[in-house]
Amino acid sequence: MQNYILPPSPVFAALAKAARERILILDGAMGTQIQSLELAEEDFNGRGPGCSCRHHSERPQKGNNDLLILTQPQAIEDIHFNYAMAGADIVETNTFSATTIAQADYALEAAVHDLNFEGARIVRRALDRATSIDGRPRFVAGAVGPTNRTASMSPDVNDPGYRAVSFEDLRLAYLQQIGALIQGGADIILIETIFDTLNAKAAIFACEEAFRALGLRLPVMISGTITDASGRTLSGQTPTAFWHSVRHARPVSVGLNCALGAAAMRPHIAELAAVADTLICAYPNAGLPNAFGQYDESPEETASQVADFARAGLVNILGGCCGTTPEHIRAIASAVAGVSPREVRK
Repeated sequence: MQNYILPPSPVFAALAKAARERILILDGAMGTQIQSLELAEEDFNGRGPGCSCRHHSERPQKGNNDLLILTQPQAIEDIHFNYAMAGADIVETNTFSATTIAQADYALEAAVHDLNFEGARIVRRALDRATSIDGRPRFVAGAVGPTNRTASMSPDVNDPGYRAVSFEDLRLAYLQQIGALIQGGADIILIETIFDTLNAKAAIFACEEAFRALGLRLPVMISGTITDASGRTLSGQTPTAFWHSVRHARPVSVGLNCALGAAAMRPHIAELAAVADTLICAYPNAGLPNAFGQYDESPEETASQVADFARAGLVNILGGCCGTTPEHIRAIASAVAGVSPREVRK
């Protein structure tokens, strides 16, 4: 599929200009902020006071964070707004699990279009609020997660040939998600937390189909995840191999997020920065979780570590993943202010 025949969105030029001038800031964790709200089942399922969600299921919904787009839209908008005011240039939609594949766990496959469409609109409203205050332009990144299935490996150790999902299943699910994100006003598509590159390739293929239907190309950001000290993705690729597997998509950025804290992520980001001819994006966790699954690393600690990425000339975009808060993003933005962005290799 030739990916140079569609006209580019004006966002390409705006992103490129901003990225030449400074290190851009991505937002932080959504889950951390949602947990702090201490919501009950009725807050999630749309049957509580004041909820008007038209999508319902008999299954429990607590933990279905994406559904809060429809059942608690103001709370989600406020989280996006707080990240924007903390210094984020790029703010992600709350749609990490908003595919028919992931929503099948909650029997809410029918809600997928509305989740993504409204998810993008909510971020746009939040960013417009922030821009009306400080005049800074910001970008809506449509978040596309990996789903809860893997296309290249069997989940059954007794049947290595079995696959719980096919490439075609993933392509169709991603196409629906990406199409709705674009309709809702996403400026960028962010394919993130990639543990299986075959899943990512299905998402890339779906992007191409969605862009052709739109008649316009949007910027695509791609972010993998290194799952342990081996320095590889779950499907076995090194950062270099991962880059060579996705570079055909011509992403505006490639990088890593989740699974690791900044200290453990640094060598893998350095490896990517040495081979990729595009922007490098890093958004690590706030350290590693403690025995209770919570993240103890302070904003100052996280900011100090990622600022080292910046001073070493490794990155163009920085943000936070699990455990990070608006305070972490504010600290990161302050720590890298005035530090020159990585020079993209030709």
